Amino acid sequence: MKIGFIGTGVMGSSMAMHLDEELYVYNRTKEKAQSLIDNGAVWCDSPKYVAELADIIFTIVGYPTDVEATYLGEEGLLTNGRAGQILIDCTTSSPELAERLFEAGQAKGIEVLDAPVSGGDVGAKNATLSIMVGGNESTFKKVKPLFERIGSSVAYFGSAGSGQHTKMANQIAIASNMLGVAESLYYAKSAGLNVEKVLETIAKGAAGSWSLSNLAPRMLKEDFGPGFYTHHFLKDMKIALEEAEKMNIQLPGLSLAYELYDTLSDDIKQLTGTQVIYKMYKEN
Repeated sequence: MKIGFIGTGVMGSSMAMHLDEELYVYNRTKEKAQSLIDNGAVWCDSPKYVAELADIIFTIVGYPTDVEATYLGEEGLLTNGRAGQILIDCTTSSPELAERLFEAGQAKGIEVLDAPVSGGDVGAKNATLSIMVGGNESTFKKVKPLFERIGSSVAYFGSAGSGQHTKMANQIAIASNMLGVAESLYYAKSAGLNVEKVLETIAKGAAGSWSLSNLAPRMLKEDFGPGFYTHHFLKDMKIALEEAEKMNIQLPGLSLAYELYDTLSDDIKQLTGTQVIYKMYKEN
């Protein structure tokens, strides 16, 4: 089986490592794919060449505009693909765009799945990601064994765009939780408590969450390196707010989280992980 993988950043490089078939890779910055190339992956100069060589292609890029270019641009996968291929977009992107890509694929006999993932850099490295899939169920069943190599929770949700809608629900839950985690630690510190001991204790009770267990320790160490970039989180929250507006529903917790994260400087947004929100509380 010939597998393609486009987007070998913080998440993608680790995800691709778990796919040990003949692997064809592309990334805008070749250096970020070097570890995969050193392990036997074949470098391709553009998505076009991945489309020409691979049968099943995963993508995980930055923004919906990047997804659109990767699939529909002159060098894109759908532009240069062939009938019978399966394209799997793991980017957190627009549900509407996922539907467009699916329809464009159907016109050429190419199956497209939207399959965003959650679990950060740790989940990607340990193959414990949660994967949320939309598209044709028969196609999902064909590639489920591949999903199970990169994730520990793999679920099908329905027609094209359903995976992206599920990821929006995931990001909405995380957004308010991240503020709660940061505020909890800030409160404990301000009260003069042993914050590490507080964290150890409350993580085992009703306050427990993935963010509390995995990102709160990084906050306390002032380790703000990206497991998941802040600017990508803002992108996700913006998509969710736009989808909520289309549904005519109000999400005040999400709106507040977006507002607070958006006050961070552009440098912070581009260079840090989402746990950097704790720094805002400490410094303000």
